[in-house]
Amino acid sequence: MKWILNCIYVLLLLVLSPVILWRSLRHGRYRNGWREKLFGSLPISTGDNPVVWFHAVSVGEVVQLQKIVDAFRTETGDTFRIVVTSSTDTGFGLATSRFSDCTVSWFPLDFSWAVANAIRRVKPAMVVLVELELWPNFLSECGTAGVMTALANARMSERSFRGYSRVRPIMAPLLGQFNVVAAQTEEYASRLRRLGTSATATQVTGSIKFDGVTANHENAATIEFRRLFSISDGDVVLIAGSTQHPEEQMALDAWMELRKERTNLRLILVPRHKERFDDVAAVVRASGCQLYRRSESSEENAAPRNAAILLDTIGELSACWGLADIAFVGGSFGPRGGQNMLEPAAHGAAVLFGPNTWNFKDIVDQLRRAEAAVQLQTQDEFLPTVKRLLSDADARNRLGQNARKIIVAQQGAVEKTTRLLCDELSGGRLASRDAA
Repeated sequence: MKWILNCIYVLLLLVLSPVILWRSLRHGRYRNGWREKLFGSLPISTGDNPVVWFHAVSVGEVVQLQKIVDAFRTETGDTFRIVVTSSTDTGFGLATSRFSDCTVSWFPLDFSWAVANAIRRVKPAMVVLVELELWPNFLSECGTAGVMTALANARMSERSFRGYSRVRPIMAPLLGQFNVVAAQTEEYASRLRRLGTSATATQVTGSIKFDGVTANHENAATIEFRRLFSISDGDVVLIAGSTQHPEEQMALDAWMELRKERTNLRLILVPRHKERFDDVAAVVRASGCQLYRRSESSEENAAPRNAAILLDTIGELSACWGLADIAFVGGSFGPRGGQNMLEPAAHGAAVLFGPNTWNFKDIVDQLRRAEAAVQLQTQDEFLPTVKRLLSDADARNRLGQNARKIIVAQQGAVEKTTRLLCDELSGGRLASRDAA
């Protein structure tokens, strides 16, 4: 089976190679980590302490992973060495900065030789995958090598469930070897069990996304943004964050129209991907608006009050959400399936998003049931909705208060997940090996 998969992966790589080459030349992506990805040449583990290997695909998963790793290290002290891997340029960059005292590397592609070599070099006692990372060759090699595996913050959307159900005979044995499956909801847990995870290994812990979400407007980073962006107490701040094309244009057009009467309305645009920063800057300039870029800010260079602000840096959106009175969460008017709306909700912003939010279905359902967000069906609804919220401060504040209550009520997943990992490591095969 592994060689059939290898052949499929090679064909996919060949088909995608023109796209990879184009993005590498045009946007600087996919240039790094090829030895690790193709050959599994991760750093060789040395020393006597057992290794726990944590993996997060990209930026969003790295942010969630940090909560688990911090709690795990608090619980276990110096017992384990930590290896962290990521699959994307942005995820790797963020992991390097946030896990500076850990070994950070690239996750191997699912070629049998690459994953086998990576596991031989890292020699993990346990591999912890975040959300939905189900690579057949990697999981098979973990089983062969006797490596414990865990799936943290696990989710299984209806769409993914239908896809995996078609190959259940292949996936069931791999899913059945997971020692820990920490699912976000009972619905996700049920789907994972039906696909093959062990009933005893699969536990509902809640979503890690709710944990550690700050609701403090007075944190140092948010205060600094307020100064840099020249935001006054009487301003109403509209943030369009984690956006994709053409959501920035939608927000920009609405802002330009509404500012004719609401001169205190400020706009901050935060594209999801760094390769679009320059394109979005060009969109703002083409609209005839003054542009202020976060990357060009300095102590002496604050934003003009009539400028559209572009947050063109990585890892700062979380603090920036603390400025929002009205928060549009992007990736929801296209095929991406939405982005994380918990941070603006925790800050008490009036949260808006489009119709395509299947990646956050459970969170969206909770927000809608509690009247804690507004889901737009078309882009044409954006301007009148923002206009209504500008005119009705009570409605705006009510949305934000309801959203904040949901966040507080759902926290606790990190502690539950960490406890499952520690129990498995202390009571499972690692303990048996130490005893021997």
